[in-house]
Amino acid sequence: MCVESDECEIEGCSSSDEVHTLSGSMSPALKSSADLHPCKPGQKFRAALLRCRSPLVAAGILSFGNVLNYMDRYTVAGVLLDIQKHFDVGDSSAGLLQTVFICSFMIAAPIFGYLGDRFNRKVILSCGIFFWSFVTLLSSFITKDYYWLLVLSRCLVGIGESSYSSISPTIIGDLFTNNKRTVMLSVFYLAIPLGSGLGYILGSIAKDAGGDWFWALRVSPMLGLIAGTLVLIFVTEPKRGSADHIAGRMQTRTSWLCDMKALAKNRSYVFSSLASAAVSFATGAFGIWIPQYLVRAQVVQKTAVSCTNQPCSSKDSLIFGAITCVTGLLGVVIGAVTTRLCRQKTERADPLVCAVSMLGSAIFICLIFVVAKKSIVGAYVSSSVLTVQFQLQNMLYVVIPTRRATAVAFQGFTSHLLGDAGSPYLIGLISDSLQQSYATSALWQFLSLGYALMLCPFVIVLGGMFFLATALFFLDDRDKAENQ
Repeated sequence: MCVESDECEIEGCSSSDEVHTLSGSMSPALKSSADLHPCKPGQKFRAALLRCRSPLVAAGILSFGNVLNYMDRYTVAGVLLDIQKHFDVGDSSAGLLQTVFICSFMIAAPIFGYLGDRFNRKVILSCGIFFWSFVTLLSSFITKDYYWLLVLSRCLVGIGESSYSSISPTIIGDLFTNNKRTVMLSVFYLAIPLGSGLGYILGSIAKDAGGDWFWALRVSPMLGLIAGTLVLIFVTEPKRGSADHIAGRMQTRTSWLCDMKALAKNRSYVFSSLASAAVSFATGAFGIWIPQYLVRAQVVQKTAVSCTNQPCSSKDSLIFGAITCVTGLLGVVIGAVTTRLCRQKTERADPLVCAVSMLGSAIFICLIFVVAKKSIVGAYVSSSVLTVQFQLQNMLYVVIPTRRATAVAFQGFTSHLLGDAGSPYLIGLISDSLQQSYATSALWQFLSLGYALMLCPFVIVLGGMFFLATALFFLDDRDKAENQ
C-alpha cells in the first residue's frame, strides 16, 4: 500500500496497489508519471505524522497535560507539613502558597482567554507548559532563608498553568460536536480529581524516595516538558466553530468589550460562575488543609505523634491522594451517568444534578468534623463520599464558539477571585488566630483548624442555590447561543 502525500510516490508501490489518502479514503492505484516522484524520508515522516494528528489523539494529549497541571498544583499540598517545618512558618504563611498561585492564575486567565480567541492556541499552550515546568524545577533549589522566593515561584507557576486551563477546553470544543464533545470534555475534566490525587501521591513518594521534600518538585517538570512537546507536534489548531459548522458564517469578530457585555447578560453563565466559585472555595481550602487536619486528628487520638524531624510521615497524604483519585473519578462517572439519565426526564438536568450534588456534599463536610476527633477511619469515609459528591457539568454550550475561550477564562477568574484565591489563606489565618491562646496544645491546634474549615459548608449550600438559579435560565441561554 502507498500513502498519497505531497504529490510523491512512495517507493515499492506497484500498479496493482491501492492508495490510502490522508483523509482515509481509497482511490485506484496510481502509476508513476512525470508528476510523481519517490518520497523523501522527511516526506514519509510528515505523512505518518499527519495521520497521527486525529481529534482523539489531540484530546488525549490535552487531557494528559491537564492531569499534569493539577498534579503540579497539589504536589505542594502533599508535602505542606515538611515545607512548614523546613521554613518554620505557620498555617497562614503555608496557605499563602496556594493563595498567590490562584491569584496569579485568575489575573492571567482573562488575558489568555483574549489571546486564545485570536491567536494560535497550541503555541500558547505549549509555551505555558514549558514556563511552569521550568519555574517549578528551579523552586526545588530554594534554601530555608528565602521562603518569599518559594511564594514568588508559585505565583509564576500560576501564570503558566492559567494559559492551559483557559484555552485547552476550547480546542476540544472545536474538534467535536454534541455528545462526543460532552464525552471528551468529561474525560478532560477527569484530570481535576485524578491530577489532584496524583499530586499528593507523587509528592509523598518522591519525598520518601529522595529523603527530602524538594524532590517532590522535580518530577512534574520532566513530565511537563514531554506534554508541551506532544502538544506542539500532535495537536492541530482547528478553526473556531468548525465542529459546529458555523466557521464560515462568523465572518466578523466582536471586540473583547462586546464579548464581556454578552457574557454578563447570559444569566445561566453568570449563576454557574458564582456556583463554581463556591466549589472553588471549598475544594481550595480542603485540598490544602484536610491532610493536615487528619494528621492533627491522629495526634489527638494518640495514634500518631507530632512531626519534629524531617521528612514527616507521608501516610495521610498518600491515603488522601488515593481517595481523591478513586472517588473523584467515580464522582465524575456517576455524575455523567446521572445527568444522561436525568436528561430523559428534563432538559435542565445539567445544572440540577450539580445543585443536588453540592447540597448533599455539605452534609458530609459536617460529618468529617463530627467524627474526626474519635475515628480517623470515619473521617476518611466521610471525605470519600464528599469527593464523590463534588462534580460539575461543563456549560460551554450556552456560549457561542468565538467567545468560549473568553468565557472559560473569565469564569476561571471569578471562581478563583471569589473562591480558592482567598480560602486557603483565610482558613489558615483563622486557625492561627484561634491558636494564639493555646499555641502549644495539640488538641487546640486540631480544633482551631476544624473551626476554621466549618466556614466551607455554608459556602457550599450557597453554591447549590446558585446552580438552582442556573437551571431557571439554562434552556433560554442555550437556545440563544444555538440561534446565533
